[in-house]
Amino acid sequence: MIFFAETFDAKNLTEITLKSKKFWGYSEKQLENWTDELTVSEQMIQKLIVYKYIYDDKIIGFYILNQPQEKFIELEFLFVLPAFIGKGIGNQLIQHAFSEAIKLGCSQIHLLADPNAVPFYHSKGFVIIDEKESVVFGRFLPVMQKDL
Repeated sequence: MIFFAETFDAKNLTEITLKSKKFWGYSEKQLENWTDELTVSEQMIQKLIVYKYIYDDKIIGFYILNQPQEKFIELEFLFVLPAFIGKGIGNQLIQHAFSEAIKLGCSQIHLLADPNAVPFYHSKGFVIIDEKESVVFGRFLPVMQKDL
């Protein structure tokens, strides 16, 4: 089931983010360098739109939407624990995010994708519209968009 996240969930959400990134083969050094970018803070939960997926009384995934900007919204995070990747949880979370964005009056959703997640987002109707240099020099990440 999908519920609003609470500020006390911040540590669990950060752990899910780090475990999910590690699943895709990123090294401990890379994860250490990205800790700031991958941390979910209590302030983020208070200011942004954060939903968690609960299964057997445990958080197994979540997503974060930034506040809408005119008619578009940005998907900041979408992560699932590795044991649940490929089991439809990500799909449920992204579909929920689409519904929430539409309720907020948005007609587009944007995101900065990890290269490993591009096939997932393509399968949900996203297209690459640009690229942005990451915090790692010389590494570029796809900017993706979906019309709602």
